[in-house]
Amino acid sequence: MRVDFYQLTNDPAEHVLPLIARNTLGTSQRLLVTSEDAAQRRRIGEALWTRLPDTFLAHGHADQPHAARQPILISAEPDPANGARYLALADGIWREGDFERVFLLFPPARIDDARTCWRMLGTRESVERHYWRQEAGKWKEGP
Repeated sequence: MRVDFYQLTNDPAEHVLPLIARNTLGTSQRLLVTSEDAAQRRRIGEALWTRLPDTFLAHGHADQPHAARQPILISAEPDPANGARYLALADGIWREGDFERVFLLFPPARIDDARTCWRMLGTRESVERHYWRQEAGKWKEGP
């Protein structure tokens, strides 16, 4: 499993997720986006429609009909009703699951939680970790 840690210093998760979603769909994968915060889930849904005007990011919410058909599914739980193998943790809270790739988006207020998660995942042989930070409006990989 690959885990990408995204430290959100300039943009909220709602601005970053459409880019991740577009790239995920570009690899013919499905994406599950989770957040405990219902208001954030609504903002993410809106951003998927409007943030990238040149891209159509079809999506739905797990509590709505036809959730299994959605290429991007928004949920409070890490249950991939849409068969997603990619998971985006929009609220910065780690959740266990059987996924090929996980995107952990965390704001500065959750940096200690992210560090704890980084160390915990470092003890697992099957996990490949990557760290991303915003620098001059672009994402840079590194320490």
